[in-house]
Amino acid sequence: MLPIDESGLAAIGLTLKLASVTTLILLLIGTPIAWWLARTDSRLRGPIGAVVALPLVLPPSVLGFYLLVAMGPNGPVGQLTQWLGLGTLAFSFAGLVVGSVFYSMPFVVQPLQNAFEAIGERPLEAAATLRASPLDRFVHVVLPLARPGFVTASVLGFAHTVGEFGVVLMIGGNIPDKTRVVSVQIYDHVEAMEYAQAHWLAAGMLVFAFVVLLMLYGGRRAQVWRG
Repeated sequence: MLPIDESGLAAIGLTLKLASVTTLILLLIGTPIAWWLARTDSRLRGPIGAVVALPLVLPPSVLGFYLLVAMGPNGPVGQLTQWLGLGTLAFSFAGLVVGSVFYSMPFVVQPLQNAFEAIGERPLEAAATLRASPLDRFVHVVLPLARPGFVTASVLGFAHTVGEFGVVLMIGGNIPDKTRVVSVQIYDHVEAMEYAQAHWLAAGMLVFAFVVLLMLYGGRRAQVWRG
């Protein structure tokens, strides 16, 4: 008998797919948000930064509940998606992606913001004296200098999405091959007293988390030595 059954393998595949899609979306939308937070003097900087960081302190079940209400048939998002002929996002993979984007956002935006702030004004001013446009400055100056921040943001965003439980369970439920991710699969095994199956999946999550942290701390130490 395999240590991980077919349902466990399906949950692993779905989890990796969810984490990959979520990380890509977060990099696309999180980069301009982080750049704005790092550069702006607007009074909205504090409130928007607080909204981005809210999942760090908000219980996952609370966030999942309000997202479920919003995406349900009577919620504003649910009514919009139904009007567009898309049905509702709740209890679907698309709903899991939306919830994961909100829940993992600070783990992507904050490393990017820190990386952008660490660049300072001097490199941008030097590029401006060479008549580089704002877009050229961002692409050819900011992005290369902020590469470690992008690596950290990608790893943290991916890893945090893999480890989600409360939000995905609230929004997606427990539908095999559709919304049942690894964390929910472990919960199912424990409820059914299938501890051997739960051990294999839980141990895999533990090893994954350790490797992620080892990569992050090892990478930071290497940067310090090079600096």
